[in-house]
Amino acid sequence: MLRHFFKALASTAETAAPLIQTRFTASSSGSKLAGKVAIVTASTDGIGLAIAKRLCQDGAKVMISSRKQKNVDTVVQQLRGENLEVAGVVCHVAKKADRAKLIDETVKQFGGIDILVSNAAANPYYGALLNTPEEAWDKIFDTNVKATFMLCQEVVPHLEKRGGGNIVLVGSTAAYSPAGLIGAYSISKTALLGLTKALAPELANSNIRINCLAPGIIRTKFSQALTENDMASDVALQQIPMHRFGTTEECAGATSFLVSDDSSYMTGETIVVSGGMASRL
Repeated sequence: MLRHFFKALASTAETAAPLIQTRFTASSSGSKLAGKVAIVTASTDGIGLAIAKRLCQDGAKVMISSRKQKNVDTVVQQLRGENLEVAGVVCHVAKKADRAKLIDETVKQFGGIDILVSNAAANPYYGALLNTPEEAWDKIFDTNVKATFMLCQEVVPHLEKRGGGNIVLVGSTAAYSPAGLIGAYSISKTALLGLTKALAPELANSNIRINCLAPGIIRTKFSQALTENDMASDVALQQIPMHRFGTTEECAGATSFLVSDDSSYMTGETIVVSGGMASRL
């Protein structure tokens, strides 16, 4: 019985091989995100900027956003100077009116939305978890969790109009192993792992995939206190098998993969970009 099963399976594989090869070739040639429109929140610096730039380089039109108009204008000018197709808008993701403007301006400028990368996050408190002030806890969860969910909810109808799309939530390896002094922030990132898993089956019905990116220690302004302090840096590097900190471009490459057809059979998953740091619950 098993012999007949594997014989039939082999026959099916031979028949399907040309189709599989054709699809792979098509998705690997040219600009893999050509014709796509993306929103990247908090995209005027660090990981968000690197992601926005990479998606543009891969063919997408990208809406840049930040809380400050000056930062938006600077980055839009910079990327347009590199012949990349971008626009920009001020958006504080915790504000409903700002989120609505972000979505409306993207549709107005580019005709629709195919991709959402939710990168914006806040961490106003460093210290013992039990000493976290209530206002700091509220800000962390309003920005990192609630606003992320609301943005997904608000953008999904626009992805559905395009026949489907992709969402990437930017989490952290702190979601798996809470980091000292940023306990509340770590917990908020753990919530994003759950949000990714919970939304995946619902969104799959609309041909929308949702995945999560979990960066480790990446060289950004956020991590400067760690990466630019010799003692702290030495301790951290001992936990990283690759013995170096990551770059924003490495996060951008993983994100581009997640929103492209190269990952077309992935949803509800988290990709860890951490140089091999321990990162599982």
